[in-house]
Amino acid sequence: MTGKFAVVTGASTGIGLELARCCARDGYDLLIAANEAAIEDAASLLRQERGAGNVFALNADLATIEGVDKVVAAAEGRPIDILMANAGRGLGDSFLDQDFVKIRAVIDTNVLGTTYLVHKVGREMRNCNEGRILITGSIAGFTPGSFQAVYNASKAYLNSLSFALREELKETGVTVTCLMPGATETEFFRRADMLDTKVGTEEKDDAAMVAQTGYKALLNGESDVVTGMKNKIQSAVANILPNEVLAKQHRKMAEPGTAEN
Repeated sequence: MTGKFAVVTGASTGIGLELARCCARDGYDLLIAANEAAIEDAASLLRQERGAGNVFALNADLATIEGVDKVVAAAEGRPIDILMANAGRGLGDSFLDQDFVKIRAVIDTNVLGTTYLVHKVGREMRNCNEGRILITGSIAGFTPGSFQAVYNASKAYLNSLSFALREELKETGVTVTCLMPGATETEFFRRADMLDTKVGTEEKDDAAMVAQTGYKALLNGESDVVTGMKNKIQSAVANILPNEVLAKQHRKMAEPGTAEN
């Protein structure tokens, strides 16, 4: 229990599980957390990785202060070498037709929970003058998200938070990296009820590739990384086009009923 220690949230499936796998292969002890029983299955998979350290699974509601406190308490005061704040939730459909309970869940998970977790762990890292933080933002944060309005807004927040915190910590031994993927082959679109959209049905990036790219950027202390050439082009274009045009383009991808046959 004296080796390297990583905490990964949203690690039951998808990018989070693959990020945890990267750490396991490098011999980190792991605390993985998600708000579903599948986190135990993820832990079993990670324990099978060659060179993996101890793997601890925690079922916690990362949209709540209490859930985040549960994660921090589970670390038992052990210094955290890597924090991967990856837990996130999506939501499709037009803003006024969305259930506000689901809107609140997106905001609480992506914004409140992530902010509180990074605040709690980041303070301890700063006190130790050592640590690495990866925040999973998105290229969605560059674009007004017609039919994904709250989700894209939450990712814009995370992208901004990551860059700001990195600047504040630049004189310390703590680095902050923002992982900004595009559409990735995970459970995201099913859970967000977006399987009848163009973006929900088209070919997507591989979650393992996205995670490996983010993990490498984290270890290198990079400020951010956009995964995949297509996404790099999209993010570059988003910095040029007017927001009105970007919102119109996003509608073509995310409006219900636009799925490709």
